[in-house]
Amino acid sequence: MKICKTIDEMRATSRAARHSGKRLGLVPTMGALHDGHLSLMRAAKSKCDAVAASIFINPLQFGPTEDLAKYPRTFDHDVQMLEKESVDILFAPTPVEMYTPGAVTYVTVEGLSDKLCGKSRPGHFRGVATVVAKLFHIVEPDVAFFGQKDAAQATIIRRMVRDLNLPIEIAVCPIVREPDGLAMSSRNVYLSPQDRKSATVLNRSLIEVKQRFDQGERNPTALIKAAKKILAQEPTVRLDYFEIVDPSTLDPAPKLTGPALVAVAAVVGTTRLIDNILLQP
Repeated sequence: MKICKTIDEMRATSRAARHSGKRLGLVPTMGALHDGHLSLMRAAKSKCDAVAASIFINPLQFGPTEDLAKYPRTFDHDVQMLEKESVDILFAPTPVEMYTPGAVTYVTVEGLSDKLCGKSRPGHFRGVATVVAKLFHIVEPDVAFFGQKDAAQATIIRRMVRDLNLPIEIAVCPIVREPDGLAMSSRNVYLSPQDRKSATVLNRSLIEVKQRFDQGERNPTALIKAAKKILAQEPTVRLDYFEIVDPSTLDPAPKLTGPALVAVAAVVGTTRLIDNILLQP
């Protein structure tokens, strides 16, 4: 696996791959890799001739009170995992390499970036869109792979790609879960044993909605009420939001006549977690 630390090196490497006729896939990550990330690498390997991964903890998407300083950093272990998955290229720039001092240009996807996590994390999705746009311009992949766990992020990136006419296919891969149903996340390492047990309530609330939906319930208000009743069983879990929205607009779905995204965010102990499911009528 070739490790590129600079933009120029990454550009030269990706262009060489494409000039040789290879279909190039990109898996952007912030490191602290787990099986959810590895599932994206495997999806990329199955669809592409060459796979590039990026590891970059993006300071733009963290608020002033968030966990940038303590975000898990396991670079050497991450490299071993990527090599085991036969990833071809790793782009691992520093913040100074990615953001020229004094840079004032950002990418904002209006009308979407203030929905779901964007409400409680102002500026978060601006940071996400900006760094992903930069990665797309640097790596120039044919396909980029993201996880369904970050559903709002995927919606925003798809809209950015469409609006900016970027020649990139966006592939969104299923959530990978622990045996007890907890969605895999780099932040799960923050959870105490008791918090880890309590955190499964997020998935249980989604399962409750899915079961009621499959039984014919189509009233979003009733479904949200049922989910919040489940979440209330864990008093240490502080709910940020539980919403049922249109997957393409992230607006609340007044009627469940088409596909719907059921999304939840909550703080468990000191750790903010998200999860979701898709409903198909």
